[in-house]
This record gives sequence, structure tokens and C-alpha cells, in this order.
Amino acid sequence: MAIIRSLAFGILVLLNSAMWASATDYTVGDSSGWTTGVDYTKWTSDKSFQDGDNLAFNFVSGAHTVTEVTQSDYSSCSTSNAISNSNSAPTTVSLTSAGTRYFICGVPGHCSSGQKLAVTVGSSGSGSTNNTTSPYYTGTYSSASLIPVGFNAVILTGLLMLKLGLFWA
Repeated sequence: MAIIRSLAFGILVLLNSAMWASATDYTVGDSSGWTTGVDYTKWTSDKSFQDGDNLAFNFVSGAHTVTEVTQSDYSSCSTSNAISNSNSAPTTVSLTSAGTRYFICGVPGHCSSGQKLAVTVGSSGSGSTNNTTSPYYTGTYSSASLIPVGFNAVILTGLLMLKLGLFWA
């Protein structure tokens, strides 16, 4: 029975490591942050975003917004039909499903001068660069760090193992 418990614990540790390692935290614009004068198309060009990754938008609160919009509103720099909006920094957005997500700054003139970001998210394991069109995703915003998507699976696995009695004789 001790061997089974050790094996079960080892599997739980491996699952935990794999799920935490699968998410990537991206700082939008790297050291420049979320501001005018940055080429965000170039910034995304060498990245492969996956569901479970997080985007951190760093900016001075009140100076910019992180507004999620549709593809049409992205193209026209319109915030009239915004999906979500945040004006407090830093704003962290969790990429929780595959598809293309569109973000603009809602401060007048900022989007039209290039402060906009389109991110194409692939399914975990597949990766995707920013060059396809997919359905929109309506997500939530947070000003705090988010728990990685796989965390819940690790907790549930541990609870199942406890229920099955694998951690005690």
C-alpha cells in the first residue's frame, strides 16, 4: 500500500508541475508596457499564445484603458460596443479559450495612433501565432494575478486521491 501511495503522490506532483508550467505570463509591450508608440503587431509576431496564458497590461492608471472589442470595433477603433473595459493598472487578462481577442485603448486618439492589440490564442499544446481569425471571446478582467487554469484540476485530482484512500493506510 505504501508503494501505491508513493506512486499516487508522484503522479500528483508531476501533474501539478506540468499544469503550472503550461501557462505563460506575457507583459504586453515588454518593458514599454501598454502605451502609444509601440508596434503591438510586431510584439505579437514572435509569440505563440495558448489558452491558460495571461496578458499583463502595465500602464499608468487613468492614462490608458484596456478595452476588449470585436474585430469590427478593433478595425474602426470604436469602444461603443465594448466587451470589457479596465482603466486601473496593472490589468491582467486570462486567455481562457482559443480564438482571436482584440484590445484597444479607449482614450481618444490612442487606438488610431496604434495602441491596439490582436491576439490569436491556440488550444493548449497547439500554440498559435497572431495570423488567423477565430470567434470572439468574452472574458473577465482582473487587476490581480490569476490562478493558472490547471490549478483546479490539480486540486480535484488530490481530492479524488484522498477519497480513494491513496494517502493513508
